Amino acid sequence: VQLVESGGGLVQSGDSLRLSCTAYGDAFSRYAMGWFRQAPGKEREFVAAISWSDSSTYFADSVKGRCSISRDNSKKTVYLEMDSLKPEDTAVYYCAAGLLMVAGLHTTSVYDYWGRGTLVTVSS
Repeated sequence: VQLVESGGGLVQSGDSLRLSCTAYGDAFSRYAMGWFRQAPGKEREFVAAISWSDSSTYFADSVKGRCSISRDNSKKTVYLEMDSLKPEDTAVYYCAAGLLMVAGLHTTSVYDYWGRGTLVTVSS
């Protein structure tokens, strides 16, 4: 499975942004999908995830309340929408896919495939 992210760019503090991740391969509906981010000099961290079975969603505390994640299995695409962006949201955002995973979606180890990332820069 190949994952391709899009939608990153330069935005201002307080703006909203929608990232997309399209999968190229089979069985997209059986993959749990996650979004992670990595800021310069920091470790990769969990942002949000959506299950494959019932589209349950999970969010990091840092984005809870201003972030949503959704999937369109017919388009093999997962979306991450973020509101009220802050400079500390600046990072490379990565999409990840984990086949049939139902637990631990906030950890990198459960994911089988990763995209190359899309840069989001939030100016103050």
